[in-house]
Amino acid sequence: MKYHKIDNSLFIKNRKNFAAQMQPKSIAVFNSNDIYPVSADSTLPFEQHRDIFYLSGVDQEESILVLFPDCPNPKNREILFLKETNELIAIWEGEKLTKEAALSTSGIKTVYWLQDLNKVMAEIMAQSETVYINTNEHYRANVETETREDRFTKWLKDKYPAHRVAKSNPILQRLRSIKNQIEIDLIQTACDITEKGFRRVLDFVKPGVWEFEIEAEFMHEFLRNRSKKFAYTPIVASGNNANVLHYIENNQQCQAGDLILMDIGAEYANYSSDMTRTIPVSGRFTDRQKAVYNAVNRVKDAATKMLVPGTIWADYHIEVGKLMTSELLGLGLIDKADVQNENPDWPAYKKYFMHGTSHHMGLDTHDYGILTEPMKANMVFTVEPGIYVPDEGFGIRLEDDVVIQENGDPFNLMRNIPIEADEIEALMNK
Repeated sequence: MKYHKIDNSLFIKNRKNFAAQMQPKSIAVFNSNDIYPVSADSTLPFEQHRDIFYLSGVDQEESILVLFPDCPNPKNREILFLKETNELIAIWEGEKLTKEAALSTSGIKTVYWLQDLNKVMAEIMAQSETVYINTNEHYRANVETETREDRFTKWLKDKYPAHRVAKSNPILQRLRSIKNQIEIDLIQTACDITEKGFRRVLDFVKPGVWEFEIEAEFMHEFLRNRSKKFAYTPIVASGNNANVLHYIENNQQCQAGDLILMDIGAEYANYSSDMTRTIPVSGRFTDRQKAVYNAVNRVKDAATKMLVPGTIWADYHIEVGKLMTSELLGLGLIDKADVQNENPDWPAYKKYFMHGTSHHMGLDTHDYGILTEPMKANMVFTVEPGIYVPDEGFGIRLEDDVVIQENGDPFNLMRNIPIEADEIEALMNK
């Protein structure tokens, strides 16, 4: 791993919080992700399942975490199963976690090798009545691939059919949505790395550069600051490409007079950042571009102030829609008749701002969180309004990541990343 060692008190506390929500005499099991094949002997880079990482800090394939708070044998109340390292693995892949290193990483004292799994599971399953399986119930999830977790769940239910089955995900949705200060600091680090990339790009962009060259400038800065990758597939969209919301080709040349929408964030220690900035290729906004830009920025600032404890996500989006409607009227993109005759299920402003304003963020870019429940302190949300005007050849989105505070306005983790139009112009023309 490129990131600095994380204080294992985070994972110890996370397990304690999860265990407190479990039923009596129950076991919860969490698996690492697979290493996914491409073809021949090629594989995708390993990405740890965020749930086992959240609960253990273990960032290694073929790992299993078992929690059994009521186990009669205190030794088996927290267990890690790991792939046993050996000299051959060390030569070809690098040494895997030893039992001592796993303890240091996770705070878990009981570590077995995977070959002991059947024996240990037979013992503790005989002492338990309920098993928590870990299903993916995120509201955006659309998974067709059978995961390692899926296969393990099938095996477990087949081998121990008399056990009651419960779900880990509702517990994790609530726990993971509220960040520990260590987590907030890790997300801040990811945001700070993103800032370095953005400032590098402000010095680099000029007419004639290619979108993929901008992507490369970000990646250079991310890697040299201990981020292993983009937190999500980057969007570098110049001109009308910005009006394709999930444009990821990044293969066009940037023309003088156009704008570039860049939706890019660094990851750090598996935690995400999520930034969008829109800048002028030539270093100056036209009057019209700046008017739309400032409208988007005003909506972002006003929307941010609504992210306080008790806010309901759906109600928040209705209020943001009102803000956007007012700005679009001022820009002449819609008129009063459009508003008076609008479909309540698809208001007039949606013609130019068709996506949501905020989502949970953390270990996943679209992180865990139950959207029907009120917002709480230490939740991290994006704020990302946009106005997309294909007829005028540009789209503008601005996005920051903020932490909801117990009292007062949210804390902006991207407060140091330039966003005001005048500052963008000044930096690009210094």
